[in-house]
Amino acid sequence: MSGLGEVAGEAGREDARLSERLHRTLLRFNQARLAPGFRTGGWRAAVQQETQLRLLEGEYVEAERQRVAAWAAEAPEDADGFIAWFEDLKESGPGQHDPLFPWLATQATREQMDWFLTQEVAGEAGFDDLVALTQLQLPTRAKLELARNYWDEMGRGREDAMHGPMLAEMARKLGLKPTDEDTVWEAHALATLLCAFAFNRRYTYHAVGALGIVEETAPGRTACVNEGLKRLGFDMRVRRYYALHSTLDVKHSETWNKEVLRPLVEANPACARPLAEGALLRLTAGARCFERYRHELGLDLKSLS
Repeated sequence: MSGLGEVAGEAGREDARLSERLHRTLLRFNQARLAPGFRTGGWRAAVQQETQLRLLEGEYVEAERQRVAAWAAEAPEDADGFIAWFEDLKESGPGQHDPLFPWLATQATREQMDWFLTQEVAGEAGFDDLVALTQLQLPTRAKLELARNYWDEMGRGREDAMHGPMLAEMARKLGLKPTDEDTVWEAHALATLLCAFAFNRRYTYHAVGALGIVEETAPGRTACVNEGLKRLGFDMRVRRYYALHSTLDVKHSETWNKEVLRPLVEANPACARPLAEGALLRLTAGARCFERYRHELGLDLKSLS
């Protein structure tokens, strides 16, 4: 049995190495295709390389889809049933009520909180850009709600209230120096998944489901981080990003479900399956991330329960 255990352990480590290589490759790909650039004489070679990377990205997403296919197939195709199923994911979905977050609120040291926040900042995909990419050619009602969401992300036109810079300012005030190399691959996987959905129109409804479940499940986690920062003595100037999302995302979730998910399913019940898959895939990626965070922080589930 010990021999079998060693083989299984080595197989697991090899899987982790392959996953890390994959997501670091896709991370660089997304950084390049999101960045404004200039034309070059080598554009044909660049397009050929991009094609290979998009195939790699597609194979990754399709493999992940297979993991949640049976669960997603349970999602009702009537609007009332689907919304009830979707809202229940806040309780029953992967990664929900992970003990990591109450621990951050009540026990994490400054050093441990800094490590966690460094991972979070480095793995941030840019919710505003993801919403902007996702809203292309959506029906009017859904498009308007994504526009309102985007406007909130943009601080309603005020630079000091923009959510992305707010997170960056928090990192600066805490002295965090996130790097791609020092970030666990599971954190990058959160971003690569959402970018894959947003960039590929065949995954539009996956993107809508994934972004919607972020809005639904984020308030509880961000409230815990905010409490932990408050316990460690940080004022609202540092805590602002997490304090804001612990309350604002509750409203975002309500309107996303009402103005985006419900009308999409009402108009076309076939949307239910990809919306469900997107939500489950995002939650599963988050659950992997939380597990890796606990491992790196030396947390034992038994001691946290």
